[in-house]
Amino acid sequence: MLIREATFTVDLGEHGYLIGFDDDYDFPHEMPFGWRCGPATDAIAVVLPTTDTGPLQMTVQVHDRPPGPEPGDGWEPAEEMSLLADVPTLYLATIGQGDFWDAWPEEQPPLEAPPPAADSGGWVRMRLYCHVDDPEPGIGDHGERHLVQLWPAPQMPPVHPDISETDRQARADYAADRAKPLEDYTATFPYPYGDETD
Repeated sequence: MLIREATFTVDLGEHGYLIGFDDDYDFPHEMPFGWRCGPATDAIAVVLPTTDTGPLQMTVQVHDRPPGPEPGDGWEPAEEMSLLADVPTLYLATIGQGDFWDAWPEEQPPLEAPPPAADSGGWVRMRLYCHVDDPEPGIGDHGERHLVQLWPAPQMPPVHPDISETDRQARADYAADRAKPLEDYTATFPYPYGDETD
């Protein structure tokens, strides 16, 4: 049964968005190129839309049991994954160039995790449907819509499409970039500051 539904527009940054039950955001160690969603942490999913810096229409539904398949409406095949709901509130953040922005609309009350089932162990199942009018990735309005459905369920293997060699290479390149040490941008100046003396 549907418990609650929220529909709103998200202004996306450059790298998609994070959704889940934690607001301790960081860039994922792996980026799920070739999929629409993948794990950032046990509690957070990273979602890769077609739209780069533009509007996305989002609907989030909370159910008390697995909903039936969403009929028609031009949806891509659904993807599913499990999220650990350590905290009850659902968080949403867009990913920009090196930063994250809270994207849950102020006019919407916080959305709570579905009541845990006896056998769920605190896990929630997330199903993601996506539709885009213009499938060519890029900036601007692509007529993109996402439907996120959540319900209590034990942790289970994810449901994703097969990925291509190009996607595998993109994932490897991202992981290699993440593994590089951060550059030190601090500098030492030869002159004292203020009243400092040698």
